[in-house]
Amino acid sequence: MRWLTGWSTGAPRAGTPTHEVLATVAPIAARALWTGPDPLWAVGDWRPEEIRLVALRPGSRAVVSTGPTAPDPGEDTPATSRLAVLGHCGATDAELAAGLAAARGGAVRHLTAWPGSYTVVLRAGTRSTLLLTDLAGAQPVFHTPWAGGTAYATAALPLADLVGAPLDTGHLAARLACPESPEALGAGTPYLGVQRVPPGHVLAIRGGRPYLDAYDEPPGAEQPRDEAPAIRELTRALLESVRSRVRTTAPVTGPAGRARLGVDLSYGTASATVALLAAAVPLPPAPSTAAVPAVAPGARTGAVKGSWARAAAQEPSAPEQLAAVTLGETEPPATLALAPDTPRLRHTVLDPGPDTLPYAGLRADLQSGRLTDEPGPELVAAARAEARFDAGGTDHLTGYGARQVLDGHPARLADLIRAGRPRELLPPVAALAGADRAAAGVLAGALRTPLTVVRAAHRLSRVRYAEALDDAAAKLTARHVPDGGGTAGDRSAVDLAWCVPGAAARWLSDEALTSVALRLRLAARKPAPEEHPGAHRARHALYRQARSYRTLVHAAEQPGQRLHAPFLDNQVVRAARLLPDDVRLQPGARHALLHAVLTGAGRTDLPPDWGRGPRPDRTAPARAGLRLAADGLAELFDTPLLAEAGLIDLPAVRAGLARSADPATALSPAALAGLADLVSTELWLRRIRARRHGACWTGLPHPHLRALTS
Repeated sequence: MRWLTGWSTGAPRAGTPTHEVLATVAPIAARALWTGPDPLWAVGDWRPEEIRLVALRPGSRAVVSTGPTAPDPGEDTPATSRLAVLGHCGATDAELAAGLAAARGGAVRHLTAWPGSYTVVLRAGTRSTLLLTDLAGAQPVFHTPWAGGTAYATAALPLADLVGAPLDTGHLAARLACPESPEALGAGTPYLGVQRVPPGHVLAIRGGRPYLDAYDEPPGAEQPRDEAPAIRELTRALLESVRSRVRTTAPVTGPAGRARLGVDLSYGTASATVALLAAAVPLPPAPSTAAVPAVAPGARTGAVKGSWARAAAQEPSAPEQLAAVTLGETEPPATLALAPDTPRLRHTVLDPGPDTLPYAGLRADLQSGRLTDEPGPELVAAARAEARFDAGGTDHLTGYGARQVLDGHPARLADLIRAGRPRELLPPVAALAGADRAAAGVLAGALRTPLTVVRAAHRLSRVRYAEALDDAAAKLTARHVPDGGGTAGDRSAVDLAWCVPGAAARWLSDEALTSVALRLRLAARKPAPEEHPGAHRARHALYRQARSYRTLVHAAEQPGQRLHAPFLDNQVVRAARLLPDDVRLQPGARHALLHAVLTGAGRTDLPPDWGRGPRPDRTAPARAGLRLAADGLAELFDTPLLAEAGLIDLPAVRAGLARSADPATALSPAALAGLADLVSTELWLRRIRARRHGACWTGLPHPHLRALTS
């Protein structure tokens, strides 16, 4: 795990307890980026080019340095400004220097407009620090009161260690019951007292006190453009995001035979688009032949995917190929049809085996595996993800987030009605009816779908925010939780609401559901959001996906490797906002948009139906993994910490696990997702309890606390 941390405590006087604490506490194995009363450290596996510092003093030019430095604390003055950009940032040194100079005037939005995914820390003078989050939430910032001031970090767990915070079981209940509802989650984290800065916001710490403000436009301020210019802007943004990563790939430092750049082809047209865009950009030259392990003639150094993979002996020697990786059962051939025509892609298919199934780790030590900052269903599939990423490149591109960034959330149908455009509901509703007719093979379901969806859209467009939350709270306590079954129209109608229960809510205890319902009722007494319900739901679905991606990075990224999600970059998110709602809600909108992006990038040989073929059953690996891990799951939920904290209905959970182990029982996709949430949270709690409290810091004065309190 890589993270930044620092604090601002006002002006502690020498000899005071606060001054003594500040003199002894520091992160373990940290590198100081700047020192003084408001220090900043980088902790973990940072590459030198991922740490870029800019200093600007009166009467001199801005100085840009790459890699961590330890500046003299005496050289700062109240007029000195410093900028730290950490992560992958495509800005040039001149752009960084100009960005710092402009930020001194108070504007900071331009600091988030560069290609890449990064964290910005701005220090204005000696007593003011600003931290900027990204728009999706993949680069979060957390803060907590400490030592008379405020401590901050890009991970929540180190701050919990710093202040001795116990786990917040109320927040864990909200994550399981309503994972996409800001009304239930609030700004909290799994650690009591540690707060999350919302995406698209800046945390300003002045004199030790935190202030939050949005740096981006208010919801709804960006007016969608016409379709053609919006797609051109999306093409430009995505191209720049991919190019900036390809051009800065690091030399191979892992096993011999690993490519410098890998592409994950396990997520349909999104990952295939990233692969084809990356294949058109030449890799930068390696620093030296000694730095890059030699690859034997004929060895494959590219992508893993599909039945077009050839034997190594037949592979021509092609330096600097791209490694594209997938598991054999997860991807339809349609998205790979063009891959053999791309010489720089090396195609590899990993044979799926027991060790690559979800829940594979449960057949070993229950507490083994990496400790992530927060729980997430990615923990149960970490071994599966590691297998793909290990076969990929030192830098590995993925398609994570494309669905949430590009697709139109079903709740946006209500936004069309609010905007006075009800006729634009016809194409998406007709597509849902066609899907139901094709799935059921009868006309009855298709005839019912339009009425069901349109009614739900009209209801959401008219309902008051407070009434919607009160109704959601009542349904939650009554256990009216959707099972994810029924037709596509039924599932879309369920999504047409301000707040929808999560997949794991059906297995929570009455006490946990009541506590979450209380949060919803309290939120109902607050002012309603300014944005429409569809935009609101879509934005928080993106936040949830970004949290999941961050958990995946913590759980599965190999040492020295970097995972990239270009679709979660700020500039791509902003470009997607310009797409008209009716375009995003068209049947197959994401495939059509990505088709247009590739065409605009020069790939004109795409078939018209690219990416729209039938897809394999994505739940099959989870079902097989649950059956193989039945014994481990029974042991895990023998005396679970979730039950100790009063969060789950243990008999119901055990019954659900028993059904999942029965080959004759087919759980719904929603039930499978709910079990993944519960199992991963239980695994995370056990790993938290097993670790030594305060393990991130040295010199902590407070006593050790239990990791879990009910």
